[in-house]
Amino acid sequence: MAADPTTVLPVLRAMTEDDVPAVMRIEKQAYPFPWTAGNFVDSIRNGYRAGVACLGADPIGYVVLLPALDEAHLLNITIAPEHQRQGLGGWLLERSIELARDAGAACMILEVRPSNLPARALYDKRGFAQIGLRKGYYPNGTFRREDAIVMRLCW
Repeated sequence: MAADPTTVLPVLRAMTEDDVPAVMRIEKQAYPFPWTAGNFVDSIRNGYRAGVACLGADPIGYVVLLPALDEAHLLNITIAPEHQRQGLGGWLLERSIELARDAGAACMILEVRPSNLPARALYDKRGFAQIGLRKGYYPNGTFRREDAIVMRLCW
């Protein structure tokens, strides 16, 4: 995001179990096949790096990272639909990379739907490279499943 003095920048803070209802409202708006509340609670309880992006007191997005050795797996990164297309996805991705570095990771990996063109453009712009394809990874509402593009960024 551009540093405009009239722009209020979000803050990223640790996600707690108290945040899960607000996170679930965003998750259900953003995805046809959302994570469950249990997925978020398990992530928090198991020590994953989970954060909530807030404008003032209002959650507008979140991230969940799984640090593993020298790599961090970006499991979920979401900006609420009404806040998309404002540069906040890029802002949250940068904060996610900082979280991964702070956890000792040298690389970040993620999966993205081939049909999710805005996310793919964001990852491409940041320098993520495709390293693989997971066949039939995502549900898509039919008997067929959508593949996942596996991407990685190292620093």
